Amino acid sequence: MRDLVRETDLRARHLIYPLFVVPGRGVRRPIPSLEGQMHLSPDEAAAEARAAAADGVRAVLLFGQPPEGAKDGEGSAAWAADGAVQEALRAIGAAAPDVLRISDVCLCAYTADGHCGVVRDGRVDNDATLPLLQRTALSHAAAGADVVAPSDMMDGRVGAIRSALDAAGHADVAVLAYAAKFASQFYGPFRDAEASAPAFGDRRGYQLDPANGRQALREVDLDLAEGADLVMVKPALAYLDVIAAVRARTGVPLVAYNTSGEYALVRAAAAAGWADGAALAAEVLTAIRRAGADAIITYHAREVARALGRA
Repeated sequence: MRDLVRETDLRARHLIYPLFVVPGRGVRRPIPSLEGQMHLSPDEAAAEARAAAADGVRAVLLFGQPPEGAKDGEGSAAWAADGAVQEALRAIGAAAPDVLRISDVCLCAYTADGHCGVVRDGRVDNDATLPLLQRTALSHAAAGADVVAPSDMMDGRVGAIRSALDAAGHADVAVLAYAAKFASQFYGPFRDAEASAPAFGDRRGYQLDPANGRQALREVDLDLAEGADLVMVKPALAYLDVIAAVRARTGVPLVAYNTSGEYALVRAAAAAGWADGAALAAEVLTAIRRAGADAIITYHAREVARALGRA
């Protein structure tokens, strides 16, 4: 009877699995701050994507890092044709062609200062950053990305990327906008994994104030007006009201990011013996679905998919 009248569905097809890609070959290195997650070379990322697909997870989101010593003021390694993300996109396309390939577009892991845009006179220069984001998105599209996901939160970046993709013949590459991305404490483990913490200051100048729900809706409207095909709310669990408000406002596909900090809380509770980790993760993800998310980016993806397969 419970199954018959259940209102909210959670399936493996709703999940997007983040992968951390690094240069090299045969690299499969545990990430201490994200228990159970790995730094993967492009060949290992392809193997992981194939394994995730076998679990029922058919979409991955790629985050990259440059070679050691390659960070600079513009984050130029972000658009290198032979970068780790670009190589992983090609490798996954060959090894797991049915897996949807989403690439994160940002500069923070590639700039020497760890900011998401070009810094001029101690401040992030929004307009000077846009051409660099365009170059990064184009390099991902050329490598086979099905979706590019700008996470930098620069004003106008969705329109700039959409126009660049269209002009280069990539009209079929979708744009997933990190539309409502808050300046949150839930990103700590991710920044450690990506070595992308700002060297000075913080990101409150271009990420949303956690207190501002109405502003989040305006940001969603702006990104849709610029051509976003999908929109995202990040983080998810502390922002279920925003997810619900965005769902009520628009009919476009809505993605929520179950962040590294949210993942770490569940893992810590499971490690302490206070909860069944897989069951708690599934409950969290069900709440995010109930709030209105069509898809969820989560480090729990494979674990929960396997549990759902046994349900």
